[in-house]
Amino acid sequence: MMRVARWIFWGVALLMCLIGCSRGGETAELRITAGEPVPEQALESRMRQHAVPGMSIVVIHSGAIDWAKGYGVRKAGEGAAVDRDTLFQAASISKPVTAAGALRLVESGVLQLDQDVNEALRSWKVPENDWTGKSPVTLRRLLSHSAGMTVHGFPGYGEGAALPTLIEILNGEGPANTNPIRVDIEPGRQFRYSGGGYTVVQQLMMDVTGREFPGLMSDLVLEPVGMKHSTFEQPLPEARRSRAAVAHGESGKPLTGSWHTYPEKAAAGLWTTPSDLAKFAIEIRRSYHGLSERLLSQRLARTMLTPELGDYGLGFALPSAGVFRFQHGGGNAGYRCGLVLSVESGDGVVIMTNSDSAEPLMSEVISAIATAYGWRMK
Repeated sequence: MMRVARWIFWGVALLMCLIGCSRGGETAELRITAGEPVPEQALESRMRQHAVPGMSIVVIHSGAIDWAKGYGVRKAGEGAAVDRDTLFQAASISKPVTAAGALRLVESGVLQLDQDVNEALRSWKVPENDWTGKSPVTLRRLLSHSAGMTVHGFPGYGEGAALPTLIEILNGEGPANTNPIRVDIEPGRQFRYSGGGYTVVQQLMMDVTGREFPGLMSDLVLEPVGMKHSTFEQPLPEARRSRAAVAHGESGKPLTGSWHTYPEKAAAGLWTTPSDLAKFAIEIRRSYHGLSERLLSQRLARTMLTPELGDYGLGFALPSAGVFRFQHGGGNAGYRCGLVLSVESGDGVVIMTNSDSAEPLMSEVISAIATAYGWRMK
């Protein structure tokens, strides 16, 4: 799962390319025409330089998918090409998708945003201490990284590693490879990115519904939005493996076992495509403007996209500088990805890659796209 720098990187990259962009321009490296995919030859040359075997891009324009295209290969040295339906690990972009599922449970009255989550948790409780005595851990605070929870992110589990249960992860007990998830600052006082907090949300959603997380999220979010290629199943089912892009380290070599497994599904476990993520982002924006209630009511969509602490809403980063937009980046072992969409214009992009070294190239691509489409700060 991404370090907090991952979504900060994405915001800075977007901000840099929004400033001074004008329609019809070009970057020094990539020449892009609005309405047309990035030329394969130019981009794949840059991919080789950056040791990025595969990349998949979707551009959103005026609230609809303008184009989608895959580049490169799913595994270095092999011929299977990346296409628009190739699966990648979404890493921390799992969080806003999870947040939307939790908000649907709020909409139906199953969960409450401002209730102490220990009143609803059944299989596990947030351990009480002096900090929780001052202020409760709530769903709103968990979704906005303001609950005072520990454990920033998760490294995943490589081939052959024993997989812990969710309770073992929450308690930091073997075979879990991260520390216990606890409160160590007063809830509600400050923003601090916490994948651990989203793992509590995963347990909470399972407890109040009595369901396993992948099937629950399929019914709450994936199916209503039409994310037909996506799944929160971890490990990835055998039937889907042939469609997945293999993870690669910074050297460009595939990870042993193809990729890591993330039982921390709510925080880092989504397998998806840029087109599916674009559908999700478009639906959030439509809900915000009162154009659709397929996923969320306008009231809850606007709650989701209202900053709580540290330019962060319920699941999405909401940078205060520049155009009103929602965004998130992600970085699991061997994957880097990012999503951003302007609430006002409906312009945005989703990029997914299968390389730890992809961030500079992602920045270059988004800058070129922004220039071609004339994205502006105001």
